[in-house]
Amino acid sequence: MDRPLPARVALVNQPLGLFRSLAMARRNVLSIIPEIAVKQPMVSGKMGKRWHMVMDPTAIREMLLDRVDDYPKSLVTKNLLRPAIGDSLFIAEGAHWRWQRRAVAPAFSHRNMLNLSPIMTAAAQRSADRIAAAGPRAINMLDEMVTSTFDVISDVTFSGGDGFDRDAVHRAIDDYIAEAGKLSLFDILGLPDWLPRPGRAMSGRALKDMKRIADGAIDARAERGPSDTPDLLDLLLDGTDPKTKRQMNTAELRDNLLTFIVAGHETTALTLSWALYLMGFDQAVQQKARAEAQTVLQGGAATGADVENLPYIRQIIDETLRLYPPAGVISRTAQRNDTLCGREVRPGDTVMVPIYALGRHQQLWDQPDVFDPDRFKDRKAIDRYAYLPFGDGPRICIGASFAQQEAVIILATLLSRFRFTPVAGKSPEPVMILTLRPEGGVWLTATPA
Repeated sequence: MDRPLPARVALVNQPLGLFRSLAMARRNVLSIIPEIAVKQPMVSGKMGKRWHMVMDPTAIREMLLDRVDDYPKSLVTKNLLRPAIGDSLFIAEGAHWRWQRRAVAPAFSHRNMLNLSPIMTAAAQRSADRIAAAGPRAINMLDEMVTSTFDVISDVTFSGGDGFDRDAVHRAIDDYIAEAGKLSLFDILGLPDWLPRPGRAMSGRALKDMKRIADGAIDARAERGPSDTPDLLDLLLDGTDPKTKRQMNTAELRDNLLTFIVAGHETTALTLSWALYLMGFDQAVQQKARAEAQTVLQGGAATGADVENLPYIRQIIDETLRLYPPAGVISRTAQRNDTLCGREVRPGDTVMVPIYALGRHQQLWDQPDVFDPDRFKDRKAIDRYAYLPFGDGPRICIGASFAQQEAVIILATLLSRFRFTPVAGKSPEPVMILTLRPEGGVWLTATPA
């Protein structure tokens, strides 16, 4: 008998016109991925401009590692995000990217991540306390995970102080994503960035509020001096490119901080929400994970030191990221003539790696739509370029270890204390605007374990 499958996106099985594609993409970017993308190594087409989707690990390695300068971030990606985060680490290219990466890399060292783990433990404990106080009723765990991870990133970034208005920043981020994250026809046609996009004009006030709050926090910290235990802002203020000796000015600090705030809570919140959905979906996996967590934690909240002793919960996080990667598509713009998978790529072509389709590719995974954490028991058996929730190559997500540590700490803490069961008729739909969200929320009932 076939195993039941968790929520998935219905991929396209017939060609779409430009305007229908635009309408579908504004609702859910993943809905325009052709079904053959989970069966073939590469798919090409034209929609305003030439595009390619690449699912072949060897070709992906060439793009992301061997010839990274030939495939910079796509114009569409930059058009969507530059108004919010400027030429920060996420968007910058070439020498401007390299000096920023060198300057911030020490802040994300393993030692600093462990030093920040007590903040994650405290947030996990507060989340468990809120769930317990709510009693045996349906809870939208998406909302709860957003609250928990925003607690972490605001405390990690600003030590919870300096006049940082976390609610105002949170509202501004949500407002910007809701409007500016939607693809414009101008983006699909490759029109210049200086032509105004209606959604981004509507989100202008949210952007100003977000930047004003961040600038104020940076100025206040510069006057006050570092915290007793350095947080991310302290580490970035102290960061220096060892090659050029350059340090970030206030605008550069602000743009990078906003990048880390958005990425540092949104992506982890979504990963945890999808993981909890899958725990409700597969009670046997949940029970196995709970047994591991209870054995290790002995009634307490997980710490940074516990993470290495929670391998099965880490496998659940890995499998969740395979099925529901927060960045469901990464996009590049080719700079020169090339050949990938035997197909011609021209300068200006958009070349995408649909991470969502890659994780469900029939030639790369056994029963790809099935939820099975055991497939990550032996990580060496998995092709590095078949599994890319954090990208790869020089531009691999600098906060990957931070996100993985946080996700394991929070998930283990919650599973050790509660049994989660799904609410009838409340299954989420995978929808991607900027990130892959569980549309409708993740509604679960939590009872003491």
